[in-house]
Order: sequence, then C-alpha cells, then structure tokens
Amino acid sequence: MAHRVLLINGSPKRDGCTARALKEIIDTLHAEGIDTDLMHVGDDDIRGCISCGCCSTTGSCVFDDKVNEAAPLLERADGLIVGSPVYYGSPNGTLLSFLDRLFYSTRFSKHMKVGAAVVSCRRGGNTASFDVLNKYFTISSMPVASSTYWNQVHGFTAADVEKDGEGLQTMRNLARNVAFLIRAIAHEKETAGLPALERGVFTSFPDGK
Repeated sequence: MAHRVLLINGSPKRDGCTARALKEIIDTLHAEGIDTDLMHVGDDDIRGCISCGCCSTTGSCVFDDKVNEAAPLLERADGLIVGSPVYYGSPNGTLLSFLDRLFYSTRFSKHMKVGAAVVSCRRGGNTASFDVLNKYFTISSMPVASSTYWNQVHGFTAADVEKDGEGLQTMRNLARNVAFLIRAIAHEKETAGLPALERGVFTSFPDGK
C-alpha cells in the first residue's frame, strides 16, 4: 500500500503564496512515490471548539464541517503538512480553529505520523507562526520533519514566491525528508513495532498539592 500525506492549506487564497509552497512539496512527494490529499480550509466558515465534550462519545465534532471531512483523511495518512499565511505574527485564525477541533475531536492515534508546518509571509512573523503550528504535532507524539532552513517562503503574491529560490528549495528538501521519515517509520513498525506510550498520569494538583 502506498504511503500518503494529507496537506492542509490554511490560506483563503487557493492559488496564493501558501498554495505555491504546498505545490512544490506535493510535486516532490509524488516524485518520491508518496500519494497526497490536499484540503483547502482558509476560505471556509470554521468556528472554534466550544468544549462541549460531544466528540468523546460520538467520535466526531458536533459541528459537521470540514473538520469531520478531514478526520478520516488524517487517520489513513502517514503524515500531515499544514500550511498557513502569517496574520499579525500568527497563523490564520480559521486554520487554528480547524486544527484545534481536528486534533481534539479525533480519538485515533497520531503516534508516529510525520508532521510538518509551512508558513508564508511578506516579511516577518514567520517563525512565530511556525512555532504555533508545530505544537500540534509535538503534543501528539508526531515526529516533526525539518529542512535546510525554517519551512517558509516569502512574497506578497504567488509570483513573488516563484522568485524565492531558497524557499522553494527548502520545500523540496522538506518533502524528501518527510518521505524518508515515513518510509523509515513504516519499516521500523513492521520489524520492531512502534515505541510504547505511557498513559494514565494526569497532573491536576488537587487540594493545592
């Protein structure tokens, strides 16, 4: 069975800077023999989590939108790549609402699915946005793929990104690293199994202790 990566475009512009970065990744993943699914969420009306707890019993979010569409794609995927433009030094708010609900409402294990974040900006705010997106992976026991620079492209338009040779090179190297990690993890899973995960300890400091 072919390996698969789910890519999420958090920009409202389906052909903008973020999309151009993700295209470079998709083309390289295909060259590496990795299948892809691409979902655009930046131009959808996606609300945030209201902590209703319904997902704990139903296994899906109470708001039936693209979050529930993405859930089965993520479950079957070996990796997740999330792309976002920079808005006031942070990722797109719609994308963050989407990711909050996607990660919280899904009960399947994300253990050892490869994660990567990609950000696009005109000038600044990229590393802060990059940090925010990576936290979804590091709280979910997902190995984070890196590249030869932080995973970012610069430009105000997709045509500008075309001129960012180093940024596009970074995307290609990222894609190859994602493909390598996916194959390596799959091999180790088959031969030795995945690392054990401890569960059950929940620090809440009752009674002030």
